[in-house]
Amino acid sequence: ACAPFRRLSLCDTNLEHIQPHQIDNTHNFLVDVCMAAKYEGTSLKGYHDKYKIHNPDSQLCTVLARSFADIGDIVRGRDLYFGNSKEKNRRENLENNLKEIFKNIYDDLTKDNDNAALKTRYQHDAPDYYQLREDWWEENRQQVWKALTCDAGGGTY
Repeated sequence: ACAPFRRLSLCDTNLEHIQPHQIDNTHNFLVDVCMAAKYEGTSLKGYHDKYKIHNPDSQLCTVLARSFADIGDIVRGRDLYFGNSKEKNRRENLENNLKEIFKNIYDDLTKDNDNAALKTRYQHDAPDYYQLREDWWEENRQQVWKALTCDAGGGTY
């Protein structure tokens, strides 16, 4: 299967460079994901005009929406695209970093004894933390969308 151009360098600038030891709570992680999304949106906007020359029906909103879905898949651990062996290694490293990041977020969320409900909700979530990742994405997706589209212009996204 061939991957769309957007998948060949998606989030290359920030998501893959997040250092898990620097992320100890959900707010730190949100900042880094939003920075990655902002860079991605700016990058896509720049490439879209060139792409549109040969694909006149292409709409920036569609490109942004697909990239947003890709970011969501990566954060939630659902990314199916690994590409060539070099890309596969990069994606596996990213996934391992995300597992460590979500472990840190889990530890932060459950460090107090008054978080029994969260401890129960995520008690069987390790080592992948899929439920926590899903909940994190659901809680923060709107902010990530705003970051992705902030440089798109027009305010119609």
